[in-house]
Amino acid sequence: MHGNAGSVEDWVRIKRSTLVLGVKKGLTSRPNGRSAHFIAPSSSNGCAMACAYCYVPRRKGYANPITLFVNTEAIGRAITRHAAAQGPLPAPDQIDDRYWVYDIGENGDLSVDALACDSVRDLVGLFRDIPNAKASFATKFVNRDLLAYAPQAKTRIRFSLMPERIARVVDVRTSPMPERIAAIDAFVGAGYEVHANFSPVILYEGWEEDWRALFRALDAGIGPAAKAQLKAEIIFLTHNAALHDVNLQWHPKAEALLWRPDIQETKRSEGGMENLRYRTGWKGRWLARFKALLAEELPYCGVRYAF
Repeated sequence: MHGNAGSVEDWVRIKRSTLVLGVKKGLTSRPNGRSAHFIAPSSSNGCAMACAYCYVPRRKGYANPITLFVNTEAIGRAITRHAAAQGPLPAPDQIDDRYWVYDIGENGDLSVDALACDSVRDLVGLFRDIPNAKASFATKFVNRDLLAYAPQAKTRIRFSLMPERIARVVDVRTSPMPERIAAIDAFVGAGYEVHANFSPVILYEGWEEDWRALFRALDAGIGPAAKAQLKAEIIFLTHNAALHDVNLQWHPKAEALLWRPDIQETKRSEGGMENLRYRTGWKGRWLARFKALLAEELPYCGVRYAF
């Protein structure tokens, strides 16, 4: 399916109907230093959801269904060996106070993967037993089956949140924002560390008012236990010209929000791709305004990472 431009016409149908099975070849944990200390070898790639800004299609060509890797035991052994070689975390840092953190869902959404396989349950169990490390993954889907996985505070779930009216345009086939917020207390009660991903922050007329409303909904929707452990990542939108061209063929309405060359500039990513990000200088000012708004509305929510 890779590189088949014609499949863009069936972008969402492919996600509904296609499951790819494969063997993960590269089992290396890569340094990260932002959201996590390391990016673990992925147990999956691709997604059944269809967020218009997702970076994975940039690498996979036009079709981007779920690919599940069947050698999860080998992936687990590789993670265990890597963590053992690290020893204890030398000192608390912006990523975590006690543990090395491994992002186990870089290229997919594990809450959705868990509908199709047991690899997510296995990974949560794996980190429960690794003494010096914890798992982390971001999600836009509420799968309450994960509440039975008994993570014992060794898995961090980052619920991605954005203003609801924008999510209805760009977060295609995901759980509604009120459902994500309503799930946070249950996941904290089940033993997960639950953080918020304010991501992506998309700039448009009225964005600050919409984010204020979201922060207030979050504050009203979670209890004291969730608030006491809540931290956040803030990630401003990164877009891509090739993905823009694809999106115009299946979801042009989203591109009116995502494609803003008047306030974006081209920048080469760490992976060597040419992406569009909000302009240097201006982005710093917008980020400062976002953080000030967050501090005003959710003063108990620290910022672990902002980009």
